[in-house]
Amino acid sequence: MWIKKIKINNFRNYKQQEIVLEENINIFYGENAQGKTNIIEAIFLGSMGKSFRAKKDKEMIRLEMEKAEIEIEYQKSDRDGKIKIEVSNKKTIFLNGIKLKKLSELLGNINIVIFTPEDINILKGGPQNRRRFLDIMISQLKPNYMYAINLFIKNLEQRNNYLRQIREEKKDENLLDVWDEKLAEYATIVFQYRNEYIKKISQKIKKIHGEITDEKEEIEIEYQSECKTKEEYLKILKERRKLDILKGFTTKGIHRDDFVIYINKKQIDIYGSQGQHRTAILSLKLAELNIVREEIGENPILLLDDFMSELDEKRIYNFLNKIENTQVVITVTKKLEVENKKNLIYNVEEGNVKKT
Repeated sequence: MWIKKIKINNFRNYKQQEIVLEENINIFYGENAQGKTNIIEAIFLGSMGKSFRAKKDKEMIRLEMEKAEIEIEYQKSDRDGKIKIEVSNKKTIFLNGIKLKKLSELLGNINIVIFTPEDINILKGGPQNRRRFLDIMISQLKPNYMYAINLFIKNLEQRNNYLRQIREEKKDENLLDVWDEKLAEYATIVFQYRNEYIKKISQKIKKIHGEITDEKEEIEIEYQSECKTKEEYLKILKERRKLDILKGFTTKGIHRDDFVIYINKKQIDIYGSQGQHRTAILSLKLAELNIVREEIGENPILLLDDFMSELDEKRIYNFLNKIENTQVVITVTKKLEVENKKNLIYNVEEGNVKKT
């Protein structure tokens, strides 16, 4: 799988730009705030239908413009395709010229693995970062996963709203049984997907991390959830009903799931050094890449945003040397050339991309 061409109109700081990509390594270099990450964001938008950094879609529209557009031509082992996304008051997605009705119809057409400086927070930050990592990976491979999550969130919001009505308006709390049943149904589906992929990550990451650290470190992952079965979660909801009413929100569920990484039996977010965090996140991303490749039968596209900022030169080259037959899009502040691989190098300055 690889992206052949990207067209951008009124997207972020780009007025109009067409970028042809190399099948192997594509390097975009330039000073900060020139538009490098916007290229990564456009590809991510074409893959996932949303931004990895904008809270609202309108943030992606060029200042004083009413609409932004991105168009991506790509090639897979069995077909070519074209994705077009228009962002204005609403977002419209086209696949091969046909307007899509649901976001899930877009997922899985362009498979990506993304690495940003903020990804270090997958390990250092709160559980929401780790859930988001899982959500991005699994939803590309299993569109039904995102459908189940969205249904869970919808019912969660309704339950939370009714919890507040019970507290403030003395509504009948027995009616919570309806939402509890639905929440438990969707939570179990999400748990099963997450548990399956945590097991796959665990299998891949042990070998990868051992190779990266010359077998000096052993890495393990533990998935933490209280929604393993429908019956178990229904029991928890029942036990915590009074507390949930008091607080006005649902205190337990898959929206609180987490996973913990251990290095040599020690929890990395508590005891890990900066170097261990960096190496562990590389191992995690390589494991993700390998899983996606096995699932879809070809390599996903690897997006490396501001790749030099969190890693030393040795780790960068070790990482890139482990990647074969994969299209890579890299943004860096200084010109970079990867030895023994085909490179296409672009300079980015004030929203203009020029091949060098």
